[in-house]
Amino acid sequence: MLEPPTRAPKTTSREVARRAGVSQSTVSRVFSARGPVAGATSQRVLHAAAQLGYRPNAIASSLITRRTNMIGLVMAEISSPFYPYVLEKLTQQLHEHGKRVLLFSTAPGKDVDDLLSDVLSYQVDGLIIGNAMLTSQLVEICTRSGIPLMLFNRTAQDSQAGAVCCDNVGGGRLVADLLLDAGHTRLAYIAGKPNTSTNRDREHGFATRLHERGYTQSIREQGAYTYETGYAAAQRLFARARPPDAIFCANDITALGALDAACDCGVSVPQHCSIIGFDDIPAAAWTSYNLTTIRQPVDAMVELSIQLLLAQIATPAHTPQTIQVPGELIVRRSARMRRA
Repeated sequence: MLEPPTRAPKTTSREVARRAGVSQSTVSRVFSARGPVAGATSQRVLHAAAQLGYRPNAIASSLITRRTNMIGLVMAEISSPFYPYVLEKLTQQLHEHGKRVLLFSTAPGKDVDDLLSDVLSYQVDGLIIGNAMLTSQLVEICTRSGIPLMLFNRTAQDSQAGAVCCDNVGGGRLVADLLLDAGHTRLAYIAGKPNTSTNRDREHGFATRLHERGYTQSIREQGAYTYETGYAAAQRLFARARPPDAIFCANDITALGALDAACDCGVSVPQHCSIIGFDDIPAAAWTSYNLTTIRQPVDAMVELSIQLLLAQIATPAHTPQTIQVPGELIVRRSARMRRA
């Protein structure tokens, strides 16, 4: 009977220090970035570690520094293609900053509070909340525990969390101007989830700008940021006695559903009805859709979110900030434009 192979003993920092001719504390400083180490000395330590196959113990290091270097990302159900793209960008940039990423996903219809025990048990250095619902209980517990919070693409009033989001109000206003300038007279809005700041702000910007320009007869249908609800809402709109000649959708995946509903209902886009989305997901540029939309500046939003979160981690007394980044109108063929 074969005996199980024995594991070779792990190389210790003491052995690396002996090989490099430095103290053990110097090795610790090189790998934990705690305090300055001369460039030549650092290179000698790294060379010795490579020769010996040394890997620092992250758990032991976290006990010393009281930092786990872990950032928690909290996402709800990821039904829109927008958030997998955001998740990829956040993870990539956090890794570049030397942070490990833990992803927590809430079940449909649940909020972040249901994950609290799991999130806190990992002692993350900070939390980024994506498309999940933020509650006052989460803010209170994280504040008491000293865990900085960052909201991505959403805001929360009277919150101790920082936030970076697209200027959703401004994006809604851009859409209103585009549709009115193109001569549309029967405008509709397909809403996203009613309890989200993104939907509230996009609709507010759209409706406010319409009212400022003297238009007060817009139609509203409820959706839920999904293809299916966008398709169903558009079908209801096209079945009306006087269907709309323009539809603004709360996000792109809703707009794709509306475009397919228009096709199935025999409505020509944009000749009979313009359709506009929000996000600029990759599918928006597909030839079959050619969706006019508001592009969210994801790269800039991700970079700002990480900068602010790391600043809060480094300086706990740092005041949380809320930053809005302007969106960009991307013109394709799903919407009529103003005639010259």
